[in-house]
Amino acid sequence: MTANDAARAFTPLQIGPLTLRNRFIKSATNEGMAKGGVPSKMLVEHHRRIAAGGVGMTTVAYCAVSPDGRTFVDQVSLNRESLPHLRALTDAVHREGAAICAQITHGGAFTFLPELSTKYPKSASGGFNAAGVLSGRLFRTAMTRDDMQRVIGEFVAGAQLAREAGFDAVEIHMGHGYLLSQFLSPIYNKRRDGYGGHAEQRARFPAEVLRAVLDAVGNDLAVTCKICVTEGVKKGANAADAAAVARVLERSGAHLLVLSGGMNVEAPWAIFGSPMPAEAVSSIQNTTVRIATRLMRVFEPKIAFHELYFREHSQKVRAAVRMPLAYLGGAKSMAGVATVMNDGFDAVVMGRALIHDAELVNKFRDGRATESGCTACNRCVVMMYTDGGTSCVLFPPNDAELNRTPAAA
Repeated sequence: MTANDAARAFTPLQIGPLTLRNRFIKSATNEGMAKGGVPSKMLVEHHRRIAAGGVGMTTVAYCAVSPDGRTFVDQVSLNRESLPHLRALTDAVHREGAAICAQITHGGAFTFLPELSTKYPKSASGGFNAAGVLSGRLFRTAMTRDDMQRVIGEFVAGAQLAREAGFDAVEIHMGHGYLLSQFLSPIYNKRRDGYGGHAEQRARFPAEVLRAVLDAVGNDLAVTCKICVTEGVKKGANAADAAAVARVLERSGAHLLVLSGGMNVEAPWAIFGSPMPAEAVSSIQNTTVRIATRLMRVFEPKIAFHELYFREHSQKVRAAVRMPLAYLGGAKSMAGVATVMNDGFDAVVMGRALIHDAELVNKFRDGRATESGCTACNRCVVMMYTDGGTSCVLFPPNDAELNRTPAAA
């Protein structure tokens, strides 16, 4: 690695119709800042600070494309009621010179909603629903072709509303065990039609969603996808599967892929590259999430955080496609950023490091810091369920009152 590798991270990046001022992207990390689905003033301030801190683009997590597509009640909902609040958010980020992306998602079988329009949540295949143990929905229902068409329409409508709200990009969430990930995953997808089987066929429905969104907004917004380079669990999808999926999405026209990993239910530790601390579990106020986290820790392997923990998996995807790719997974230093650039990735995506210090990119640029002070303790992960929403525990919590106030109020 050379100084030129690190310097490349501060050069502009073209993603479809969008040009970013640099190659640092704030990852979508559930903020816990949308009570009842309405974006709060705290959500605006959270992303405004990160934009002011120097990133090229910040990503708003977990924007549900339909009522049944939510995982929790307190999750950003892409609907007309949220529009003025989302506009307040995008305006604030644009005033700081950064771009803003809406991560659009459908939870499928991964839902803890008290009510659904159907008895059992929809998924790639029917059968036992591990995510539903705590919500009483022990089974999932295989989607029909009509179901697929309806969901495609929901993603399109969500992307169009994001455009109306002033977003510069949408990230279609195809990772971590949400609906589109359930199609990509051999754990969930047991279909025997053209939407199941080998990795390319499992990618068929996610690619149909992508193409429909591109047709609807691709001339105006960057359309990106988040995928898993490894599901981190036995019999789950691996880097070879991810490479095959990436080739399908490249042919389908995606402007950028964000390479992540791990599964919310089966391997949450893989998402973070480190375990959830035992003492953090007791701080989770949401009973369902607290119980789920305790159960997950029973199966958690003994792993220790190391920088760039998805690098080897992601390199296999890099070798498989020529399209723009964004590396995600433990980058926290200028040396790590230089490695990512030297590996041929087009952007570096950071989460916990920017929650710890929203000003980190500016500090990297100015030489005030060469490494994040984030300890990868993962306590910020459980802070999303507190009154103030996601924050680093090394600093005072967020303003709970600000988090109860609608963004446009």
